[in-house]
Amino acid sequence: MIRYIRWCAYFCALLLVALLVNIARVQVWESAAYGANPANKRPAIERYAKPRGDILVDGRPVTGSRDSGQLLRYERTYTNGPLYAPVTGFSSQTYGTSFVERAEDAVLSGTDPGLSAFPLWYDLARGHPAGGNAATTIRSGMQLAAYAGLAGKRGAVAAVEPATGRILALVSSPSYDPAELSGTGTRVKEAWARLNADPAKPMLNRALRETYPPGSTFKIVTAAAALDAGVVTDVDAPTRTPDPYPLPGTSTLLPNAATGCEDASMADAVQWSCNTVMAKIGVQVGLRAMVEAAGRFGFNAEGLRVPSWVSRSNFDTDMSQDQLALSAIGQFNTKATPLQMAMVAAAVANGGELKSPYLVERTTQDDGSPVRRGEQRSLGRAMNPATAMRMQDLMVKVVENGTGRNAAIPGAVVGGKTGTAQHGVGNAGTPYAWFISWAKAEGSPLPAVAVAVVVEDAAADRGDISGNSAAAPIARAVMEAALPPP
Repeated sequence: MIRYIRWCAYFCALLLVALLVNIARVQVWESAAYGANPANKRPAIERYAKPRGDILVDGRPVTGSRDSGQLLRYERTYTNGPLYAPVTGFSSQTYGTSFVERAEDAVLSGTDPGLSAFPLWYDLARGHPAGGNAATTIRSGMQLAAYAGLAGKRGAVAAVEPATGRILALVSSPSYDPAELSGTGTRVKEAWARLNADPAKPMLNRALRETYPPGSTFKIVTAAAALDAGVVTDVDAPTRTPDPYPLPGTSTLLPNAATGCEDASMADAVQWSCNTVMAKIGVQVGLRAMVEAAGRFGFNAEGLRVPSWVSRSNFDTDMSQDQLALSAIGQFNTKATPLQMAMVAAAVANGGELKSPYLVERTTQDDGSPVRRGEQRSLGRAMNPATAMRMQDLMVKVVENGTGRNAAIPGAVVGGKTGTAQHGVGNAGTPYAWFISWAKAEGSPLPAVAVAVVVEDAAADRGDISGNSAAAPIARAVMEAALPPP
């Protein structure tokens, strides 16, 4: 009898070991698979069981959480949702997250290990601390000025601090209210379908994700390349350029919208936006040097994150001479995001050094204790310091007595460059109006802001559309908001 009891005990012990092994398998090896299984609702229930941390602008939250009383309890709310949508993105229980909501999701949802001094405890307890906060670099006054300036027209504004890379304003228009996508149910699905079907593309972040031909604003890159390469040593010397200019190897004549461009100097070509002179200079610089110069400004760079990813701006690396001429004036296949063109203006304003743009100043725990700070880092030197000084002078002349006079601010030093970019088959599309600029208070050692504005649907006759009329006033309003009161 005792022998049978012993064998029974062995068998029970074996069953217990098998049970423990299976528990370990489920809890350790298979836990990730079970957690990712769409049929498992527990991760989603846990994710929305607590309020989400907030995104801050000027230290104040522009997001919040609402107790819905549903199974997925807390839904995201937004203050001035359309104004800040290009910054915050959306946090949807149905469609996930985007932009800062996605990039800083671990902090905002409370799953980032940096939110606790004892992250292992939360892992063992199958819980997580309260969601942390993400403080952005955005300044509300500048954001509002950019948004009001676009006034619902298709376009975008990007503004950065040249010395640090902080993104001070990021606006895309038309916009949408991300609160429409919070929660679940028919209402959210209908909003998603409507927003995605809208031909105006309100959910497209034009400041970060759309690339446009930059038109004449790219002449700043070409002029800097010419000075750095020694192709132009005297910006006031005549360039012996005919008007119109025959594109190399073709019978096509490149005209000017401006007058007085024949044999104009590079300084005059920038001031009055002469296509012929800058196209010829681009050819003289040569393909290799132009590609290298564009690369130093950030073109063709992969993987830029702010922390959301940014579309790649393009300058072709294999072109014929006539194509290079057009690329040198921001046409052909040259494409840029508004943020990229703000970086061009910022590099000039910052003495030639290009800072990496970033949007999150710091992340904190719920009580304000720091988790991480935004990292200021250099992307290298876009041009020599002496070249940057000359380019600053040329851009100031554009605003003081050139094509960009609508950007002038009393009591401030403003440099700018207009652009009118042709696009579409046979350039039949309505031109894009561009303006890039920087500004500093009179007597200040450093520029406070660099801005890029693009307006897709400028309200004017096709022949009257220009960066000065459509985009420069918006840039001026943003720069005024950045500068201290006189």
